[in-house]
Amino acid sequence: MLPKEYYYTKIGSSQDLIIPKERIIYRFLEILPGTLAWSTLLGIFALSYFAPVFTAFFIIAFDVYWLLKTIYLSLHLRSAFKKIKENLKINWLEKLTANYKLQTINKNWRDIYHLIILPFYNESEETIRASVKSLIPVNYPKDKIIVVLAAEERAGESILEITQKIKKEFGSQFFKFLITIHPKDLLDEIPGKGSNIAFAGKETREKIIDALKIPYDKIIVSAFDIDTVIFPDYFSRLTYIYLNTPNPQNFSYQPVPFYVNNIWQAPALARVVAFSATFWHTIQQERAERLTTFSSHSMPFQALVNVDLWQKNMVSEDSRIFWQCLLRHNGNYGVIPIYYPIKMDANAAPTFWQTMKNLYKQQRRWAWGAENIPYFLFGFLKNKKIPLYKKIRYSFVYIEGVWSWSTNALIIFFLGWMPLVLGGEAFKQTLLAYNLPQITRWLMTFSMVGIVTSAYLTMVILPPLPKNYGKHKYLLMIFQWPLLMLTMIIFGALPALEAQTRLALSGKFRLGFWVTPKHKI
Repeated sequence: MLPKEYYYTKIGSSQDLIIPKERIIYRFLEILPGTLAWSTLLGIFALSYFAPVFTAFFIIAFDVYWLLKTIYLSLHLRSAFKKIKENLKINWLEKLTANYKLQTINKNWRDIYHLIILPFYNESEETIRASVKSLIPVNYPKDKIIVVLAAEERAGESILEITQKIKKEFGSQFFKFLITIHPKDLLDEIPGKGSNIAFAGKETREKIIDALKIPYDKIIVSAFDIDTVIFPDYFSRLTYIYLNTPNPQNFSYQPVPFYVNNIWQAPALARVVAFSATFWHTIQQERAERLTTFSSHSMPFQALVNVDLWQKNMVSEDSRIFWQCLLRHNGNYGVIPIYYPIKMDANAAPTFWQTMKNLYKQQRRWAWGAENIPYFLFGFLKNKKIPLYKKIRYSFVYIEGVWSWSTNALIIFFLGWMPLVLGGEAFKQTLLAYNLPQITRWLMTFSMVGIVTSAYLTMVILPPLPKNYGKHKYLLMIFQWPLLMLTMIIFGALPALEAQTRLALSGKFRLGFWVTPKHKI
């Protein structure tokens, strides 16, 4: 049961607050991300007209910053990928067995249960089957694995038939196999993954965990998207990291999503977006101070119980659960990168234009994670036990990340030319105006080091080429990367800017949970 003093950890939006003063504060914080983004973009337009010299120097400095950041991130990407590659070669069950430190009375790895929750709405039987089937060859005792298929009642009878079929086929392979049906049209809920897995967690706790009296601190729960396909050693690697972490109950554990399940079938733009997301999350493994939970992740069941499970009244439950735990544990909570991948689907639809539409909506939903900014800022105001330096660090890191998402690509590829367009004839006659395009072009050319790194790693993580595809597909995987500049704007900055604008406007503009369609082309 969540203590009353932590009531603010269950807030979904400003409308959930009863006290007028608190509602006004939270509403102001909802407006903040969009205000910062639009102030930056409009400010560049205004300064390009009124102060073109200053703006030109700012743009050059920004391009230099972008170049240095690209080099910095490329080095992190190579370092993280090297660690992931090495971890994939290790038999982690053998390492668990051989590690004497994990054989003590209080740290026996054989006592650790893994609860896997697989929520879904209207995905195909093929997608659901692939995820469950990947759990069969796991290199971990299956008598310690609990699988929960979390279906939605609103999906209809056909989906429920599929779950029964899959349980009949695979259920006996695990310690327990539970099907939960999340009721539709419940009050104070937003239909989506968060409300579904919260219901599934409650059902599992009552019907299996409490019924069998399994200690909460002996359970690691993994909330996986339904297209998640794991490598056999995932749970052994996770258990090893968990038991070698001091105070493991105070951390979530984040794998790296490799969006490669259907990468050969996806169009070029979708592939670039998928690989970009893969590489970004690989980089984040090297920057644990910036890491929050995302998509498929794992965490202690006890920590989940401490916050009364996932929130049901918001969209971005994957990252929100981290902020819930951070506030509930008074700042004493973090995320451990496990340097180990899971495989997921790239966004692909039957037609090119439907894929583009789905890509945009998916990125907009991810960018809706900006709703966490008012949530944790308000929580920081309410929770006096969190150290001030942690509040400042988290606030700066996360706000800067959301701001960069919606503005940086536009500044680099579009607004960098505004002083030449709006600066007037006097500015155009200056040496600075003459050199600005050349300087910008050279800096952006040097920044292509990031594309070279991406092209190389693309070839390394590709799954085997399907038999019905020609070898020329390998060349397309390399030559697709100049599309990155286009995707950074259309499937990066623009959906992020829309999401932050919608959050600022709120009301009918707020986003609900959008389920990314899963197609096997």
